[in-house]
Amino acid sequence: MRQIVLDTETTGINPKLGNRILEIGCVELHNRMLTGNNLHFYINPERESEEGALNVHGLTTEFLSDKPKFREIVEQLREYIQGAEVIIHNAPFDLGFLNHEFKLLNLPDFSSHIGGVIDTLVQAKELHPGKRNSLDALCDRYGVSNSHRKLHGALLDAELLADVYLAMTRGQNSLGMDAEEEVVAGAELLEPVPLADIIFMPATEDELAAHAATLAGLDKAVKGQCIWTATTAPPAAG
Repeated sequence: MRQIVLDTETTGINPKLGNRILEIGCVELHNRMLTGNNLHFYINPERESEEGALNVHGLTTEFLSDKPKFREIVEQLREYIQGAEVIIHNAPFDLGFLNHEFKLLNLPDFSSHIGGVIDTLVQAKELHPGKRNSLDALCDRYGVSNSHRKLHGALLDAELLADVYLAMTRGQNSLGMDAEEEVVAGAELLEPVPLADIIFMPATEDELAAHAATLAGLDKAVKGQCIWTATTAPPAAG
């Protein structure tokens, strides 16, 4: 399964007001593994960024003046994303801009080139209702380091989102299903054997101390309680 984690930076928030894409970042996943086959463009949007957008991405008109225009990179983008499932945080925003850019070139919608869309903002709201679900909040929640993120950047944000998506959907992996099928298929080949005596060896005090230190480190890393601590802690007195 080929997936592309995608992010854009733009000159403003509304393509209908003439705003354009000025950066695209894509990160490829194949069977949930990062491949390193990423795609990144800075694009000359042929207009200045609005002040609010410039404060977000920091990409000046001067910096972008010698970069290719969207029409010069569109064929490479189309080939790269063809048929892939695309993962976007707040998908309507990026898709609105991408479809608009394709329309300006009299091309079929960006959406018609891909195999489907996963909106991680929608997923996050379902998993964490009532909580902040920005990319920064999800990085903090899932232990993805974003300390190097001073400004928004399309490739950097796509890389962070890829890590967040893999962490957020790790429980959806059907890792045990295939193994179970293999056991069932080969069970008739096994000869029944008596079970050996079970030997119980309690942990030493040093081992218990090391275990406690490891849990404390995990709690610190997630800024709260890790799953082990949360599920093994005794219930609070009523």
